[in-house]
Amino acid sequence: MAQAIGAEVNCLIVPGLNGSGPSHWQTRWEEERRDCVRVELGRWSDPIRDLWIGRLERAVMAAPGPAILVAHSLGCLATVWWAALAEPGICGKVKGVMLVAPADVEAPDAHPLLRRFASAPAGPLPFPAILVASHDDPYATFARQRDMAAQWHCQLIDVGRRGHINADSGLGSWPEGQLLLEGLIERSMIRI
Repeated sequence: MAQAIGAEVNCLIVPGLNGSGPSHWQTRWEEERRDCVRVELGRWSDPIRDLWIGRLERAVMAAPGPAILVAHSLGCLATVWWAALAEPGICGKVKGVMLVAPADVEAPDAHPLLRRFASAPAGPLPFPAILVASHDDPYATFARQRDMAAQWHCQLIDVGRRGHINADSGLGSWPEGQLLLEGLIERSMIRI
């Protein structure tokens, strides 16, 4: 059973470019799960890396307890950048991260708005992380997502052919993803 905000773990939803619309699994999780709340990064259609990093930091600091970050697409890069730049004491509040379909901001054909987050930070994340990847994601090849998982020391979760793992993928509330989140929450409880 999901826990309430202010209880053991707070799930902070970190959308990507253009936010997550009403049929996106992230939005559905916010509506259906008491433990999920969206991080308002602002400028959804014109992202600024440092603005997003700062707003993510404020959201982590404002969370009433330990946090799990649930990021999608460009939100994954904002999360990784934040982890690379944040003070260890603030990073310590995050007990795990779920990176779903991170965009390849370094690809030669990457959209200019995505390239604002290049080059992606290297090195391991300072907390347990899973990276959920699809074989037919138009924003990053599976091989590139596998490399990102290795670079950031994430457990790679292969979900087959699910596109960009977004509303267009027809996942609804994405029960498979919720099971992954529940597993991450359970593992994080050991670290609290």
